Amino acid sequence: MTPDTPGASAPAPLPPAPGNAPAHQGFAIRIVGAAAFAHLLNDMIQAVLPAVYPMFKSQFQLSFGQIGVIALVYQITASLLQPWVGMYTDKRPLPYLLPAGMMATFVGIAMMALANSYPMLLVAAAVVGIGSATFHPEASRVARMASGGRFGTAQSTFQVGGNTGSAIGPLLAAAVVIPHGQRAIGWFLLVAALAITVLFRLTGWTVRHGQAKMSSLARNPGTGLDRRKVVQAIAVVSVLMFAKFVYIASITNYFTFYLIERFHLSIQQSQMYLFVFLASIALGTFIGGPVGDRIGRKAVIWISFLGVAPFALALPYANLMGTAVLAVAVGLVMSSAFAALVVYAQEAVPGRVGMVSGLMFGLMFGIGGLGAAGLGKLADAHGIVWVYHLTSYLPLLGLATAFLPRTRQG
Repeated sequence: MTPDTPGASAPAPLPPAPGNAPAHQGFAIRIVGAAAFAHLLNDMIQAVLPAVYPMFKSQFQLSFGQIGVIALVYQITASLLQPWVGMYTDKRPLPYLLPAGMMATFVGIAMMALANSYPMLLVAAAVVGIGSATFHPEASRVARMASGGRFGTAQSTFQVGGNTGSAIGPLLAAAVVIPHGQRAIGWFLLVAALAITVLFRLTGWTVRHGQAKMSSLARNPGTGLDRRKVVQAIAVVSVLMFAKFVYIASITNYFTFYLIERFHLSIQQSQMYLFVFLASIALGTFIGGPVGDRIGRKAVIWISFLGVAPFALALPYANLMGTAVLAVAVGLVMSSAFAALVVYAQEAVPGRVGMVSGLMFGLMFGIGGLGAAGLGKLADAHGIVWVYHLTSYLPLLGLATAFLPRTRQG
């Protein structure tokens, strides 16, 4: 009797062979790793822009305020588009948007390498921002698809790729761009081309297996928060993001200027210190996600903000060695909160991964851009050292964590 005969029972399915488990089971480390590597390449490119600000300032005779506007144009372009990209693709998935966005970054790099005026620099920064706007919500979605339920670990692994790229970018700028001039930015076209290749392969996995992964996670999505508490959560998260990313913007965009003015370092020397700070951010981000999976998101946020406050307050008064040590401490502790904030928001509004991820990364870029522009104006008016005294108080806004509603995972 064959299995097609009425009344016959079908043979029991064979168990999957090792290495060929169904796509919807477990933490897909290869996919999360590929998303993190693509994030490394993307953010390495993004980090070149602030790393070459001193070169642009001298070459185009720009003020600190104009440097801040370049940062604003790039980061606002990225931030305004990200939530809309995520919201749209929550309802109508566009897997190939990932490599398409990196193609926009490719074009932006070429424009930046060839720009011969300040307006052209602004246009190039905007195009690079468009590439970033499409990358972050979609790549974050892929990392969550592949998490197997370990959302904090997947998000922190994905984010640490970006932080590592951000740390490497200034080193490469110091080694490649500063000695050889603006046209040397074109070498980063090779990095963009590699990222496009990785993202095409990652998109292939998403098309084949991503829906099965999301269906598995959707069986237990959590209830999220009611509308009133969602509004409260968004308001508190916005305050925390403001404190975190304005402070981070003060270092990523102006730390080299601060070190040059206060300690009389060269551009290359100051970028080495920037690298050390950005590397500490990468390590802190990696630690924060798994810890949040174990002890809860809110606990990590508390530790991140209040733990960093003493170091931030002491930094403007330290000597060169003390500044380096305190910058590492700030990077390690403060960066641990980002994965916790992203996953907290995803748990508060389940089923809207793209929109929430886009909103969070958009807030990061938007607040960072506005902060960079505002800090540039303040530096023109009062000096860069004065700015660092002002921003040292920002981590105290972490007290707002007390008003975060509790989610299913804390």
